[in-house]
Amino acid sequence: MTERHTDHPDILDLLPRLGDDDAGVRRIALIELADLEEPEGLPWLTDALLVDASAEVRAEAARLLEAWEEPEVVQALCAALADAAEPVRLAAAQSLSELKSQEAGLLILPWAEHAEAFVRASALRALRELRLEEAAQPARLALDDIDAAVRREAVGILGWLKHEPALPDLAQLAGSEPDTDVRRAAIGALGLAQDGRVLPALVAALQDPAWQVREEAATTLGKVGQAEAGPALVQALDDSYWQVRLRAARALGRLRYRQALAALAELLGHGIANLRKEAALALGELGDAQALAPLCAAEADSDPEVRKAVRIALAQLQGAA
Repeated sequence: MTERHTDHPDILDLLPRLGDDDAGVRRIALIELADLEEPEGLPWLTDALLVDASAEVRAEAARLLEAWEEPEVVQALCAALADAAEPVRLAAAQSLSELKSQEAGLLILPWAEHAEAFVRASALRALRELRLEEAAQPARLALDDIDAAVRREAVGILGWLKHEPALPDLAQLAGSEPDTDVRRAAIGALGLAQDGRVLPALVAALQDPAWQVREEAATTLGKVGQAEAGPALVQALDDSYWQVRLRAARALGRLRYRQALAALAELLGHGIANLRKEAALALGELGDAQALAPLCAAEADSDPEVRKAVRIALAQLQGAA
């Protein structure tokens, strides 16, 4: 470990234990050092992260550094992504994902091109919520990465940035990507467009082999807000998975697609309460007086949450009238 000097009395008291031969003693000393919340103690924490012989101590150091945004801390955490021990890598990745400053993001950015896939994916994950415009180009390049986890994190960045130039790439991923999680992420990211450009990809995704992707497609179609998606969403009300049917009902309500009234009314008799509840709420959003009769018939539903949804829907319709 690099020789360090300090005049801070509390840190001086900890130094013997920070250098103890027992890894358990060193780990507890690191926790006490972090509890001081003194920037002067950071060099000992970063040293422990990078060079301590014990993986347990290195992992603890990575966890303890999550609240710090200093450049030396960010660099140390990035370097720890390539640690030989998985617990250390995972702890470093988690701490990096907690960072909030774009200055930290600029330091993380080069690690998105690291030779190791875990490092690339973790760097992109850390960059996602920072909304760093400089991350858009490496994220677009990472859409072709050989590792699915890297591609998934790249999609996340483009979605958070609402990076419209990437829409054609995301639409292509939605239909051709072999990994289910990446396809689902791409479908969700297409919601950044509030126009019809993404409708073909989203409507096609309602036929995806994975129900999770179909569910995401129905959800995203509701967000995009294009009435042209109505017929496909009505068909999705017959999906073999109730989760997809629920999201399709919710989307049809958001779109106020009145042609779905009969299909939604039929769902009021479904055996799954959550689906009856969502159908009732969607009927209320349609704003069509013809929904009054089926909703009134559902006022005696056996589930209290469904009855509540029916009351809300009836109030919406009566208010509109």
